[in-house]
Amino acid sequence: MLDNLTIVLFRPKFSENVGAAARACANMGVSRLVLVDPPAFDPDRARPMATSKGGLLLDTLEIVPTLAAAVAGAEAVYGTTARLGGWRKGEVTPAEAADGICRTLGAGGGVAVVFGPEDAGLSNQETQLCGRLVNIPTAGEATSLNLAQAVLVVCYEVFKAASGLAGDVAGQTPSRAATHAERESLFAALRETLLAIDFLKADNPDYWMLPVRRFIDRVGLRRQEFNLLMGVCRQVKWAVGQGGKKSAGS
Repeated sequence: MLDNLTIVLFRPKFSENVGAAARACANMGVSRLVLVDPPAFDPDRARPMATSKGGLLLDTLEIVPTLAAAVAGAEAVYGTTARLGGWRKGEVTPAEAADGICRTLGAGGGVAVVFGPEDAGLSNQETQLCGRLVNIPTAGEATSLNLAQAVLVVCYEVFKAASGLAGDVAGQTPSRAATHAERESLFAALRETLLAIDFLKADNPDYWMLPVRRFIDRVGLRRQEFNLLMGVCRQVKWAVGQGGKKSAGS
């Protein structure tokens, strides 16, 4: 899934940071790295920080002259920022961004995540090319992160979201998103189960199901979670049936 995720470093000042960012990308399974107009990029200085896996990204990275060129092929563009307020509104955390990023990637779209230069970050003009802004929360006044640290945090959240409860960490195949048909079958099972335990009001159960439906749609249900909840519904209905049988026979 992460093949269509591109990490864009806009005018990075230090080659060592580019190498460390390449290593962070490699750690999280991201294989596309683009530099925009780097003032003094030296691959030989970057390579020791990249290690062997990150070095492969240095061999294949692209260098383009403008930010517009770097993000031209992406369906969604996320810009990172430490500064908030003014033009910078509606920011999301890396975890929140990861959900939207994975939805786009899962649908076959390309996503670019843009990181600004180490000393100033992205300007207001550059953030206008970004559909969403990502802010990494930090403690107190220490809001500035090293470039490679910021890349690692964002890539980790995307990797975790794409892996389906970190299934890749255990060597499992990532769980795909539940389909519309699967979600509808789950809603039907939940409706029946919640009626059986008198959680839903029988006079208008579809109305009382609306918050449940909205919650499940909001969290981005994965196939393995669909299977889990369907199993819970079956077990609850079985338990209710067993209780009913015992009551009837007593």
